[in-house]
Amino acid sequence: MEFLTITLISVGLAMDAFAVSLCIGTAGQISNLRGKIRLAGHFGIFQSGMTALGWLMGSTIVQYVEGFDHWIAFVLLGYVAINLIRSGFDENGKAFEQDPSTGKILVILSVATSIDAFAVGLSIAFIKVPVLLSIGMIGIVALLLSGAGLFTGARLTATFGKRMEILGGLILFAIGIKVLLTHLLA
Repeated sequence: MEFLTITLISVGLAMDAFAVSLCIGTAGQISNLRGKIRLAGHFGIFQSGMTALGWLMGSTIVQYVEGFDHWIAFVLLGYVAINLIRSGFDENGKAFEQDPSTGKILVILSVATSIDAFAVGLSIAFIKVPVLLSIGMIGIVALLLSGAGLFTGARLTATFGKRMEILGGLILFAIGIKVLLTHLLA
């Protein structure tokens, strides 16, 4: 039963990383396998790291970040969404100034997709599942689903063209709104 619980938590957390990876894949700016592995790896590492940090911090820090963590995720996802939409309308435009698997953009995306993992880390202690197994599984599932998203996004763009970036941007923006509304209406 614990393994099923951890698996479901891992997949649930990784869905944001999958969606963001899918959208990035539609932009087609990560041209090599190394960049795709780097992005998926960072998503997995940040998911695991934020889960571990949440577990370590316990409820002591929650009161300080829960008031605005959803705003951080919304702004970061919105930033990426606007870039994707703008690029989708410009045949020669690029969603990112640089390869999104490097530098500042990589960190922004990694943080944006892993904020939820911090809260999950807090709850892991209460639901009595093995911490190390949870942290490892969350990272691995995020890595695998992120990789799948990157490759699927690239295939969609190859099939349907550059306009997939617009759809990807709208999806990211919708995820940002969902995160925001979930916290504001809770």
